[in-house]
Amino acid sequence: MKSHRLILFAVLMSLGAVAFAQSDVQRPLVQPDAQKPSPAPVPTEAQKSFATMKSLAGEWEGPITVPEVPEMSGGKPLHVSMRVTSRGNALVHELQEAGTPLDATKYDHPVTMLYVEGDQLTLIHYCDAGNRPRMTGKQSPDARTVEFEFKDISGSAEHHMHHAVFTIIDANHHTEDWTFMVNDKPIHAHFDLQRKN
Repeated sequence: MKSHRLILFAVLMSLGAVAFAQSDVQRPLVQPDAQKPSPAPVPTEAQKSFATMKSLAGEWEGPITVPEVPEMSGGKPLHVSMRVTSRGNALVHELQEAGTPLDATKYDHPVTMLYVEGDQLTLIHYCDAGNRPRMTGKQSPDARTVEFEFKDISGSAEHHMHHAVFTIIDANHHTEDWTFMVNDKPIHAHFDLQRKN
C-alpha cells in the first residue's frame, strides 16, 4: 500500500510540473509593465543635411570658373579636401590650388567648418580675407543639393564669402558654387570637382 502511495505521489508531482510548465508558456516574455526600448529618434532636417555633406568626405580636384573675373577661370585645378572629425560632429573643408604646398604666406588656403548647432546646419568660413562669415544650410527635397545662406560675420564685411551651394552629381562628382562679396558686388566661383580617392 505504501508503494502505491509513493507512485501516486510521484504521478501527481509530475502532472503538477507539466501544468506549471504549460502555464509559463502562456505568459508573455516581457511583462506589460516593463519598459520597452524607445525607437531611434528621427533625424532633424539639419542632421539629414549634415549627413549629405559628410558623404563628400575625401579628396577632390577640378577646374574653377569665375564669370566676373575670366582670368581666374581655367588654369591650375583646385584641390578640395573634406574630412569628418570630432567623432563625426564636424566636417572640415580645405581649399587650395592643386599642386601647391601648404604655405599660408604664399598661397590661399581657406578652411571651412560645418557642424549641426541646435536645429541648424552651420558653416563657418575661415577666409583668407581675415574674417569668418557664418552661414546656415538646408538640403533640397531630393537630398542632392545643400544651400547655405549668409547669417552674420566676425571681422570686416567689406570682402567676404556670402553664399555657398554644394550639388552632388554622383558619389565621385560634385560641384560647389561660392559667392564672394567685394564692396557689395558679388563674384561667383564654380568648382567642378571629381573624387581623387
